[in-house]
Amino acid sequence: MTDEGGFDIGALVQQAQAMQEQMEAAQEKQAQLTLTGSAGGGKVTIEVSGAGDFRRVNIDRDAVDPDDVELLEELVLAALHDATSQISELQENSMGEIDLPDLGGLGGMLGES
Repeated sequence: MTDEGGFDIGALVQQAQAMQEQMEAAQEKQAQLTLTGSAGGGKVTIEVSGAGDFRRVNIDRDAVDPDDVELLEELVLAALHDATSQISELQENSMGEIDLPDLGGLGGMLGES
């Protein structure tokens, strides 16, 4: 089905469906991965899935000093930041794997050049 300008709506729907399937496959693949955020030279590690589900925290005994709880708190926070930045990077890379369709004449219809 095409409109008067020759734009095929059916093709656009098919491309959108294909893109949706690619995104779902990328998300499933990403969710299977395990990332490890760390801090303090590995004294604090946090395991997280590629989907952002935090699974495990490991704190080395050497990192536990009752007289310096603030340092341990900072290490845990730094490991969390490391893990979440890895998730963000993974998501950005996954988006690069998705084939974006050529919108043909639609770009002009949307005011793009």
